Amino acid sequence: MGEHKERMLRGELYRDNDPELVADRRQAQQLCDELNACPAEQREQVLRTLLGGLGAGSWIMPRFQCDYGYLIDIGANSFLNYDAILMDCAPIRIGDDVSIGPRAQLLTALHPMEDHEMRRQRWETAAPITIGNNVWFGGGVIVCPGVTVGDNTVVGAGSVVTRDLPSRVFAAGNPCRVIRRL
Repeated sequence: MGEHKERMLRGELYRDNDPELVADRRQAQQLCDELNACPAEQREQVLRTLLGGLGAGSWIMPRFQCDYGYLIDIGANSFLNYDAILMDCAPIRIGDDVSIGPRAQLLTALHPMEDHEMRRQRWETAAPITIGNNVWFGGGVIVCPGVTVGDNTVVGAGSVVTRDLPSRVFAAGNPCRVIRRL
């Protein structure tokens, strides 16, 4: 394993144009293309090749996109609706019995804000996303890097989740905030 992949996996600054990472993304893209084109009865086999983990009874509707796949772990009986985008430059953990609405985005990548030269040279870092058990996201939810969503939480459609959400709440908005306890 090369230096930049090791750095990415440790959560340190790395260059996303490293040849090994580019090759990993190309392989993931080929599997995503296969997944998005194959009949429903063949999707689980492709997902088990693409993802780091897939619990029993979980499924993903096409069109699905991810960066690497191997950093995504989905628990049992979870569902990702159409057009999900999971940028997995850091681990994405989705618990059991999670329902994610169409066009959701889980985004782990972070880019240097202060130093435009570092951005130009393709340096980035990433922070993991963790989604607890029995969570429901409405359509179009965006989850930002480093966020954890607690068990039994519901996030309203179109929300932009920029901070951790506790268990058993309904949260919504941009930026997403707790509306009430459940």
